[in-house]
Amino acid sequence: MRLARWTHDGATREGFVIDDRVVPFPDGVTTASVLAGGLDAARVLHERASGEGGAALADVTLLAPLVPASIRDFVAFEEHVEGVSASVDGKSEVVPEWYQAPTFYFTNPHTVLAPGETLRPPVSERLDFELELAAVIGGAGGSNLNASAAGDAIFGYTVMNDWSARDLQSREMKVRLGPSKGKDFGTSLGPWIVTADELEQYVDGEGFLAVRAEVSVNGTVIGHDLVSNMGWPFPELVAYASRNSRVVAGDVLGSGTTGNGGCLAELWGRRGALDPAPLREGDVVTMVVEGVGTLENTVGASVPAPAVAAARQRPRLRERSRVGEPLG
Repeated sequence: MRLARWTHDGATREGFVIDDRVVPFPDGVTTASVLAGGLDAARVLHERASGEGGAALADVTLLAPLVPASIRDFVAFEEHVEGVSASVDGKSEVVPEWYQAPTFYFTNPHTVLAPGETLRPPVSERLDFELELAAVIGGAGGSNLNASAAGDAIFGYTVMNDWSARDLQSREMKVRLGPSKGKDFGTSLGPWIVTADELEQYVDGEGFLAVRAEVSVNGTVIGHDLVSNMGWPFPELVAYASRNSRVVAGDVLGSGTTGNGGCLAELWGRRGALDPAPLREGDVVTMVVEGVGTLENTVGASVPAPAVAAARQRPRLRERSRVGEPLG
């Protein structure tokens, strides 16, 4: 099954992609409620919708396939860490701590971009893409899940592009809090959610999802990898996210950037030069994940933001002065 959201004739719809058509959910059901109901309920709904006419997929404008409850983004590919660390941090390494547990950060669910939507990045001299596959949680979710239960909580998958301004990211990570403004301006998701059962044929003997992922810029392939090169399979990522916390229906969990050219920064780090060149206005970034679909976006003009004031040097007082007396 494939779940999508779209606009057509001025109206927003949510439903299934069936062959080359989009068919709205019956009875005004929403994507959020389908995710919350889980896969079994979605199959029943799909049977009801299959006989409906809908509209031609080519005639609609796809939206992001869901409004995420949250977005966690992991860094699960050793090859990516090895290459990008030299570009962002100035030293190529995979620290021992990376191997101990899957690490993630939270990114912004309010700046999600649809397939085909133009990215409006911040002013950056090192704009980059990140090729990822993302799991979407369905059903009841849960806390402190084991890997088996976490696997059952995965409703499906979608392609994810974690856009990155590497110059902003490099400055931020020196403060040791991880990326923030270098990342939170845009995350593309799409073109739809493919249910987990559709990808079971690609799961290898160790539980890894062995689908091919590829990214190109302006028609030139930059990188490709197997998603099974992750250090942990998706159920273990979900289990870790739920550890002393909670995952819920609508949560999106990115795999992190694939290796072998899944982003430009990995190649910059390996080559010691900005080769290929950073993204510029007009560049078209196309990502294809086997069994899932194609996600494409164009880079638009950058958006200048208000200037940032530097930190003030403060006197480090421990008590307020008396009323009427100057501070200092």
